[in-house]
Amino acid sequence: MSKQIENKQQKETFALGRENYKLMIIGVIVIVFGFLLMMGGGSDDPTVFNPEVFSFRRITLAPVIVLAGFLFEIYAIMKKPKTTEE
Repeated sequence: MSKQIENKQQKETFALGRENYKLMIIGVIVIVFGFLLMMGGGSDDPTVFNPEVFSFRRITLAPVIVLAGFLFEIYAIMKKPKTTEE
């Protein structure tokens, strides 16, 4: 009987479950996508102003996507992993 308890304890080595790690990867992808949306809009000539820097995509949409990604990461970490009863 003690052998079964030892085997069960050895299986539980990770703090989070497989589903948690998958959700965390999705969250990182969303965050990276948000930062990619923020890129660009600069000018090669520093004396020329490019109003594209202040576009809706860079000022509003991208930060909201990054924030959503971070909130999703918190959810992925806090989600209780499913336990399988044997």
